[in-house]
Amino acid sequence: MADEKESGPPADKPVEEQAREQTGQRQVRLRIDERNMRSAYANAFRTNGTAEEVMLDFGLNVISPPAQQKPQKPQQQPEIMFQINERVILNYYTAKRLAITLSQLIRRHEDQFGELELDVAKRRKDGL
Repeated sequence: MADEKESGPPADKPVEEQAREQTGQRQVRLRIDERNMRSAYANAFRTNGTAEEVMLDFGLNVISPPAQQKPQKPQQQPEIMFQINERVILNYYTAKRLAITLSQLIRRHEDQFGELELDVAKRRKDGL
């Protein structure tokens, strides 16, 4: 990663260079305390923002069983419930750093394992 060229867009900058820019060129030692860390799984998210903050809601898309749904007309699609479990609120600087970092992470993953196809219909093997 340290061999990357500086001529690319900001997302291509090495982590060390990004850290120098964000701290005003000062050396900073980072200590990580994971004692109170929680882990959660999410297969869905929702975003919202104000003039000063970005809100990220994380949770699960859960398909409601037909018995729990309102009476349906024949051929009506099942209902999906988005259960929000966590809300993370960030300032825009942190949100931008997160977006750049996620972009780099996904690009490296796709370079190693192939493109992540977002269209479910294109991922299906059974042709349905």
